[in-house]
Amino acid sequence: MPSLEKLILADNALASIPEDVGQLSALRMLDRGHNKISVLPDSIGALTSLTDFLYLHDNALQSLPESLARLTSLRYLNVSDNPLRVLPSCIGEMRSLIELRAENVGLLELPTWIGRLTELRELSLRANALDALPREITSLGKLARLDLRSNNLTTLPQELLELPKLDKLDLRWNNALQAPEWLSTLETRGCVVYL
Repeated sequence: MPSLEKLILADNALASIPEDVGQLSALRMLDRGHNKISVLPDSIGALTSLTDFLYLHDNALQSLPESLARLTSLRYLNVSDNPLRVLPSCIGEMRSLIELRAENVGLLELPTWIGRLTELRELSLRANALDALPREITSLGKLARLDLRSNNLTTLPQELLELPKLDKLDLRWNNALQAPEWLSTLETRGCVVYL
């Protein structure tokens, strides 16, 4: 089916994705969420027409293939609820991403390459184990929403003030975080801050 543009196979208890998925050269949307997939085939990187979304939420993925770096037109990626523990650098090559969801994946740190995703408008990192953010996050000049709920944050970089579009910052359930005084500056300019 070389002309197929949308493939949704969520909630099917699938354990794998066949290697020949890479032949779906016109695919714009791929949803394999809520399955039991533990490995993605390298051929998924051949889906360079993927623009709308790649939904891999709630699987058993412990890693992602480096071939994903070829998905440079992808705008939405959800890898939440997978035991990844780290975000691989291939995601840092997805320069068209507008929304990245990596909730409950066991992150201990956010990689510095996050600053390369300059088109991001929404970044959701809820329910991880982050205790700090890299200063490179301030390169995300279009970021509007940052969800950091339920992490282990103890500090925040004051450079978050340099994010001109930020209108929602969710910091709830970071029990060790002492709210810095400069958060009031964000609120004054219209950013909603949840503590």
